Amino acid sequence: MKLIQILGTGCPKCKQLSSNAEEAVKDSGIEAKIEKVEKIQEIMKFNVMMTPSLVIDGEVKSTGKVLSKEEISEFLQT
Repeated sequence: MKLIQILGTGCPKCKQLSSNAEEAVKDSGIEAKIEKVEKIQEIMKFNVMMTPSLVIDGEVKSTGKVLSKEEISEFLQT
């Protein structure tokens, strides 16, 4: 099972990235858990300077951008 983390304080872009991640997981059929990381102290542990950020299995895949469902699906396939 993959762990997908959405780093962000709850802004509209963060919520959109989370929604896109949920759709990507549903469409891909991959078993994954989506976790929202909203506390600044926890976000800082990932050494990201901008949110929203997408982390898959502990690896930062994107920062400061709302990825599309298709872009997230590509990360899930690799």
